[in-house]
Amino acid sequence: MRITEFQSLIKDLYFRQDYIRGINATFIWLIEEIGELANIIHNPIIDREKASEELADIIAWTSSLANLLDIDLEDALLKKYPNMCIKCKSNPCICEK
Repeated sequence: MRITEFQSLIKDLYFRQDYIRGINATFIWLIEEIGELANIIHNPIIDREKASEELADIIAWTSSLANLLDIDLEDALLKKYPNMCIKCKSNPCICEK
């Protein structure tokens, strides 16, 4: 599934609720999911299944926020990360650490 297709799916499923909730509350939900992932990866033994679920939630809430802001995530990603490092213009990145 392409990013645009996933974003469209999230819009079809949740846009009405997201619109009612608003941008600020939707952003708070995104941050909450990031916090849940942080708790999972903070443990010495990472539960990959739970991490997978939280990563999926983060992408879904990011898509909801993008829908509210009328931003096409796939376009935004391709502009920001044009198949090369935005600093050294190489793929893979050869920037000094």
